[in-house]
Amino acid sequence: MAKYKVTVYTHNIATATTMNNVFIKLVGEKGESKRTWLTSLKGGFYQGTASREFDVVCPSSLGTLVLIELDKQPLPLFPQDAWFPSKVVVTTPEGDTCQFPIYRWIMDKEVHLFREGTAKRLCDETNHLARYSREKEMKTRTELYCWDTYKEGFPGSMKADNPLDLPSEIQFSFTKATQFLFTAATGITELKLKGYSDSKKSWKNIDEISKVFCCNRTVISDYAQEHWKEDEFFGYQYLNGCNPMLIRRCSELPANFPVTGDMVKPSLRGSSSLLKELQSGNIFLLDYKNLDGLKANVINRKKQYMAAPLVLLYRTPDDKLVPIAIQLKQKPAKDNPIFLPTDSEYDWLLAKIFVRSADFQEHQLNVHLLRTHLLAEVFAVALLRNMPMVHPLYKLLIPHTRYTLQINLLARAFLIADEGVFTQFAASGGEGMIEILRRSVASLTYSSLCMPEDITARGLESVPNNYYRDDGLKLWDIIHRFVEGVIGFYYKSDSEVREDQELQNWIKDIFDHGFLAQECTGIPQSLSTVPEVVKFVTMVIFTCSGQHSAVNSGQYDYGGWMPNTPISLQQPPPTTKGQSTESTMLETFPDVGTTAQGMSTMWLLSKQSSDFLALGQYPEEHFNEMPPCRMIQKFQTELKVFSETVKARNSGLPVPYTYMDPALVENSVAI
Repeated sequence: MAKYKVTVYTHNIATATTMNNVFIKLVGEKGESKRTWLTSLKGGFYQGTASREFDVVCPSSLGTLVLIELDKQPLPLFPQDAWFPSKVVVTTPEGDTCQFPIYRWIMDKEVHLFREGTAKRLCDETNHLARYSREKEMKTRTELYCWDTYKEGFPGSMKADNPLDLPSEIQFSFTKATQFLFTAATGITELKLKGYSDSKKSWKNIDEISKVFCCNRTVISDYAQEHWKEDEFFGYQYLNGCNPMLIRRCSELPANFPVTGDMVKPSLRGSSSLLKELQSGNIFLLDYKNLDGLKANVINRKKQYMAAPLVLLYRTPDDKLVPIAIQLKQKPAKDNPIFLPTDSEYDWLLAKIFVRSADFQEHQLNVHLLRTHLLAEVFAVALLRNMPMVHPLYKLLIPHTRYTLQINLLARAFLIADEGVFTQFAASGGEGMIEILRRSVASLTYSSLCMPEDITARGLESVPNNYYRDDGLKLWDIIHRFVEGVIGFYYKSDSEVREDQELQNWIKDIFDHGFLAQECTGIPQSLSTVPEVVKFVTMVIFTCSGQHSAVNSGQYDYGGWMPNTPISLQQPPPTTKGQSTESTMLETFPDVGTTAQGMSTMWLLSKQSSDFLALGQYPEEHFNEMPPCRMIQKFQTELKVFSETVKARNSGLPVPYTYMDPALVENSVAI
């Protein structure tokens, strides 16, 4: 007789417990056990605990264990409940320990197959039962995870009408769902009680805005309120604010931006000239051409406005970045003046306000929604459709897909749908929003998603005080080393990469559905070498973690104080100089209700959940082999050391840069 010791672990998340009867069958290369009832003296399997050890007895050894079959049946008169087992550990008669990762909800009476946890590519499978279970899993997955097209010209998305349509294994936890709804409800309710969210009135003075702003505040939002008018703070935000992706070094002025040396000479410190500063690499450009010619929104039956500015920034001798020229429309004309710091206070301030509002549109739709949320969804759906749980790439990437499909479904339903907050209250809502996203998709490239290449392409290698670059490159390197180790453990040669059909199906799905089969994006259609896999997987993890944190977590910090980042503007861009006053500025700001809606939404989207998982924290133990487990520990150590370095640096900064601190970066696009 051969006796197997079986321990079942239930995951430590809310509602994971089951009171149903649980049955198991062990399947090995030499046979299978009888279906065995795991009777529990505790009366169930409780969240966050291991069951007592069960015995499964067989006439003889089953050989190498391949998989287990699990099912649960309700007791008479008891309902079917949901159970979330984390893993099953089996000790064989020979003394070997086999782990079977599960990490999914079991909600029915069906029999579910789970593989022994050693990572295997398709070419590693020698057992017919293993191949059968692999094929069955992928057939089920391709039926559950289907591609959909939200709008023509957009990346593919998960086909589902509401969160309950999503497979249970990828839905929010009970904790996440409850907190998300509570944060959303309280933010709007607080503003409604104060009479702000439905108000169509214009602001009478800045003090009125402060009264709304007092609801929720952060260290940086307070700083923004105090310094939002200052040129140095304006420039700083393009290096370290929510949108560090637009700024690029300028060596030659665009033909449609006719700034002369005489215009900006007063702004250049010392006896320097514009030509000299261009040649020295001290001039930078912001170009919002993505917004050119778009139809602005109508809010509360009132036409809104947005600009498509061109901005020159100058690196001063004391290493500050300041704006020195702003043109609010793309085409030069008499009614499109170039605004300068030497203009009147409100001419210059109003020009900067139009730039900041344009930046809100560009940031939210291109930098935030498209380049993190929508791409993360593409990576997740492609993974779930093409990689079985036993594949090493699935084990590596699945933690970086957590909650992404549901948060994106909610974004489509409540932010960018016809009645969504963004559609209703942003200047670019409606037709403009769709066109901006299409233009952004058309300009998307692989190299711009790879941070080292992007920083070089934009000429930002040496610009000082660029903490997004410094922290991002360090984080990229740490992720790259980790990925290189794991991928190198499973792929010993380039030929193994080329022969892995599941890997090739994954990258082809991403190319076809994420990048619309456009070769000009530079996204590979297939992967031929180990370094190619390492680079692409690094980009995926970085996009879903560090990059998303960099462009998401500071939304309220920099946008909570509305004058710094207006969601919409009620007056057209000025066409002449010398006409703007404080009243002009207040009339231009979004109305009270629009301001409140924008603030509450940015607060919600910046709010960290209590079941937040920091980058590199993997409570779900998908890897069994010691080498990748040791690599995870090394990865976590490197992240911890880097986090301490970031905290030490931030202690001496007037505006701390925390968005790439690994302790505050979430593993996935989960908010």
